[in-house]
Amino acid sequence: MKYPLTIHFLACIALFSSSVSHAEQLRARDLNIKPGVLPTGKLNAITDVAGVKVGHVTLHQGKAQHTGVTAIIPAGGNLRQSKVPAAVFVGNGYGKMAGISQIQELGEIETPIVLTNTLNVAEGIAGVVEWTLKQPGNEQVRSVNAVVGETNDGYLNNIRARFVTQQRVIQAIESADSGVIAEGNVGAGAGTRAFGFKGGIGTSSRKLPDSLGGYTLGVLVQSNFGGILQIDGQPVGVALDQYYLSEALNNDSSADGSIMIVVATDAPLSDRNLYRLAKRAMGGVARTGASLTNGSGDYVIAFSTAEALRRSEKDSTHLAPSLSNNEVSPLFQAVIEATEEAIYNSLLMAEDVDGHRGTTQALPIDKVKALLGQ
Repeated sequence: MKYPLTIHFLACIALFSSSVSHAEQLRARDLNIKPGVLPTGKLNAITDVAGVKVGHVTLHQGKAQHTGVTAIIPAGGNLRQSKVPAAVFVGNGYGKMAGISQIQELGEIETPIVLTNTLNVAEGIAGVVEWTLKQPGNEQVRSVNAVVGETNDGYLNNIRARFVTQQRVIQAIESADSGVIAEGNVGAGAGTRAFGFKGGIGTSSRKLPDSLGGYTLGVLVQSNFGGILQIDGQPVGVALDQYYLSEALNNDSSADGSIMIVVATDAPLSDRNLYRLAKRAMGGVARTGASLTNGSGDYVIAFSTAEALRRSEKDSTHLAPSLSNNEVSPLFQAVIEATEEAIYNSLLMAEDVDGHRGTTQALPIDKVKALLGQ
């Protein structure tokens, strides 16, 4: 059965067109893949960090349209009037991320974070600006630093058609909620690919023990990059004969692409230590076998939801206790583990897509099980 254009909202059941093939979908933990040593949060998602919300708008129609929007709300209240400390780390700058310079300069975020495709960044900005200006308390606002990240879904999606609109962006923001997050072919991950397989949205979290502060850290990724896939240390990509520089990719062996990584924590971190935290997320990317090539845009956005660190427009000073340098190392471990697992979830929860320029298969879970000795 063919379905019309569909919008996927968090906690709703998405209807997909016949160009998306339904297959077994499992999270990494369902396969006993448990990167690292730290426990996860209750949902094993970025929404384990209190106050963080996520919303998707997913656009699947026929072969041409596989794209969408994912919106992350960093914290409650009016973000423009009460900002959160934040930082951005650029692993490789082949990308079109909006809002980066002001985050780097001021160390704060004042809007939702929106992820979409490369050619719809402008619509992402327009949606964030329109939504922000309409929030109560922003009647006199004349400057908005919209934060919009992207990856290029132009293989499976007719990206030149620019299906994402300002209204879709606002819908994603307004649909954002806490709780379980849909993964795989949803939102900004609807048309992405990773390691030669179908990529998408993935998330994971870690909870530090009370002896280390009891802080929660969550990660959400939009995976669209390449390399030689490793899962739990096993050379899965090589075993499946699907990897960068392999002739099996039929002259499409490029590992170029991008990954957007959003890191949230309730730990009271300064923007300086958030930058250090963001850098460590790339350790999780490396563990999955990424090649980090010339044409790969690799961006990490990290923020703290600690209420004491919120930066009010009305305050003349911003002084609040933050973790010392000596206390942040456990969070470095947490972000590496959560990023690695979020990438696995983005692959394992994805489905086959017959798209604009060809078909991309999801990671074959039965073969992965065999390779991992299950």
